[in-house]
Amino acid sequence: MNDGIFKRCGCTDATTGRRCAERCPRLSEPGHGSWYFACSTRDLLGRSHRVRRGGYLSEDAARKARDDLLAMSREERTGQNWTVTRWLRYWLTTRTRIRPTTRAHYTHDIDQFLIPAIGHLTLAELNSRQLTAAFAAIGKATNRYGLSTTVCTLQHVHTTLRAALNAAFREGVITSNPASRVELPARERSHAEVWTEPRIAAWRATGEHPVVAVWTREQLAAFLHSVRHDGLYALWWLLALRGLRRGEAAGLRWTDVDLDNAQLTVARQRTTAGYTIHEGPPKSATSRRIVALDQHTVQVLRLHRHRQQRHEERRDAAGKPYLPSGYVFTRPDGAPFHPGYFTQRLQLLIDRADLPPVRLQDLRHGAASLAHSAGADLKTIQDMLGHSNIALTADVYTNVLPAIQRRTAEETARLLLAADPAQRTSPVCKHTVRRSRNPRDRVYNPAQPDRMGRCHAARRRAANRRTTAARG
Repeated sequence: MNDGIFKRCGCTDATTGRRCAERCPRLSEPGHGSWYFACSTRDLLGRSHRVRRGGYLSEDAARKARDDLLAMSREERTGQNWTVTRWLRYWLTTRTRIRPTTRAHYTHDIDQFLIPAIGHLTLAELNSRQLTAAFAAIGKATNRYGLSTTVCTLQHVHTTLRAALNAAFREGVITSNPASRVELPARERSHAEVWTEPRIAAWRATGEHPVVAVWTREQLAAFLHSVRHDGLYALWWLLALRGLRRGEAAGLRWTDVDLDNAQLTVARQRTTAGYTIHEGPPKSATSRRIVALDQHTVQVLRLHRHRQQRHEERRDAAGKPYLPSGYVFTRPDGAPFHPGYFTQRLQLLIDRADLPPVRLQDLRHGAASLAHSAGADLKTIQDMLGHSNIALTADVYTNVLPAIQRRTAEETARLLLAADPAQRTSPVCKHTVRRSRNPRDRVYNPAQPDRMGRCHAARRRAANRRTTAARG
């Protein structure tokens, strides 16, 4: 069909069974069929596209709609003509500076959720009501395991869509971002919970455990003692004490470790998108950092390097190939581990040690809590973990351990009791305040015992009895 204005209907030919369209003999009748227009336009990329629209009641209405379309800018015509699917595909190709894992997450959200739900709609007709209904349908859907979509997944999908439509808004393709007006269920942030004895008993009885859990100091020490002969003992020690991310530990090289000056530099990371490994710079600018090491950690790393060198010598002596990859944590043949192996190995070692379960990421939580318990301030912990925001360190990664909580509770109660006059004048015959070394600073307390263990009231009664006896 050439560009222009034409009329067509939905009648079917009795002989062929096909639609008559613009060949229907009744098109000249008033009210039969509707008017269409067809024209060629160019989109945001300068590419030519043929547009055909119909359903207009008159020829003038169809002509006006065509003229209005041609009068639009390329950006506005793109919003009118492009579907959400096409825009999402295009937007993904423009994201050249994102990490591979982020790209994998965006691609999954687009293919799994957004295109099936709203991909057929054009950008111009997209509104918040349609998006609200789409997200409600996504939330009710189930995966292959029969589980409903979680609030966390909904939030991630919404973030992806909002980023894509923000780009369309900046390009002038749409006049506003309808995703910014969609309300989703609030996501509860999981805070780290310490494995206390009651929680351990409940876990052993029901199998249920917190989403984010942290070992106590004694439990962590028991784990490290149980894995002291494991080939990755240095890894577990480093993660538990210094709080490195999994990708940072997997990408750590000996050139970034300075044992003489007791420090290491987080300069690279090995992450996964699916099962594919990607190696590149750390997560953010603040993630590139220098981590101080204590002398025991230095000794642990020295022993690990010596063990690694022995592996190389043995393979050379046996005529087996060895890959001098330069990574700190490698397989016996010198090749670096897949980051996912660390996660699987940790769960196996925890089961062998018969300890309550924690994730690899939970060791990072525990390192922050342990440093806080040792007296480190939040700024120091923030630098150790490589956070860009100290609020994240305070709210998510720092969990005060029970021993610190009890000590704080005792000190708080002692401070209040020392300031309460009723406690200083209590008639109970026991120490209620500490005696000052300066006699002038002592507050007279009739109930305070003397050095012989007697209270002042007892001494006064004894003195009265001696006086009465002397008079008699």
